[in-house]
Amino acid sequence: MTAEAISEGRAGGDFWDGVRLSTPVVVASAPFAILFGAIAVDNGFSVLEAFLMSAMIYGGASQMVGIELFGQHVAPWLIVLSIFAVNFRHVLYSAGIGRRIAHWPLLQQAAGYFILTDPQFAIAEARAESGRPVGFVWYLGLGLPVYVFWVIESGLGAVFGKMIPDTHALGIDFLLPIYFLGLVLGFRKRPLWAPVVAASAVASIIAYRTVGSPWHVSIGALAGVLLAVVLPPHHSGVGKRP
Repeated sequence: MTAEAISEGRAGGDFWDGVRLSTPVVVASAPFAILFGAIAVDNGFSVLEAFLMSAMIYGGASQMVGIELFGQHVAPWLIVLSIFAVNFRHVLYSAGIGRRIAHWPLLQQAAGYFILTDPQFAIAEARAESGRPVGFVWYLGLGLPVYVFWVIESGLGAVFGKMIPDTHALGIDFLLPIYFLGLVLGFRKRPLWAPVVAASAVASIIAYRTVGSPWHVSIGALAGVLLAVVLPPHHSGVGKRP
């Protein structure tokens, strides 16, 4: 077996390893993608427009915020600002993942940032912390299925939206929060994990009650970041000597 064949075999293995890890994300996000398509059509979007919004913006929660504001004839600058508030956490994600993919060619980095999502960041960061490289092929295997299914399911929701039952009544809208909770718990061995999570949760709840959605997302994230900056890691009790 030649070195080229071995390299291709490893790349193929890395890709399918990423695909395997993407499966829970695809399943958990499916109800929300379908719901987005249905809501988009209800707010005056065509099926094609809903499909293209998912394909070109790929913003998840910010897409939901956007179509709700479009339907209320809100000023364009406020729509942009609200979407920025929801997606501000991706500024933090990009800063964190950038050090893991800095060795990639520029076009690969651009593709990597485009398909960057909450679970994509968490899984890639966990892989890097375990000492394994975050390669482009593996990263693509992890992110591409989520993107493709999100776009397809958004289109299906736009076409068959009237047939979708109440997701709140069925409880399927709770799948994604449960998955995100599992991702957060995966970092519980990190220094300051508990106080950072607690600070983010409390700040987010207070902001939701006072400022409102979608600002509570960014405010909660900033509270956690600020606490992590202020408190040195040894305050968490990790690494202390008796």
